[in-house]
Amino acid sequence: MFRMRRRRDVLLPIEQDILSAALELRRRGTREFFGFRVARAIQSETGARALVAHGTLYKALGRLEDLDFLTSRWEDPAAAEAEGRPRRRLYQVTAAGQHALAAALAAGVRHSRRATGRTALSWR
Repeated sequence: MFRMRRRRDVLLPIEQDILSAALELRRRGTREFFGFRVARAIQSETGARALVAHGTLYKALGRLEDLDFLTSRWEDPAAAEAEGRPRRRLYQVTAAGQHALAAALAAGVRHSRRATGRTALSWR
């Protein structure tokens, strides 16, 4: 299978959504986030009716981590056990991730999710 190599400064809409939501969470005092939390933040910010699909979200989180735009760690097992739930993988936006989002927005390509949950591109 032929795979096209992606430019490092080009973010997919879901990746922009994740970085934007994560930075908004950080502005509100949450330095680390887990998948479901950022999915809820994206839903809240974009007005999407449904949450981002599990597979789509975690693949995008993995890509962002591979690009060094996010770092992650597993939370303390005792915290999860105390709440009776599985451990969460906690993510944090790096300086490179913050710069990548700023560059993507400055490049003039912006996107928004309509109420249908589909991504639409718009030019400034």
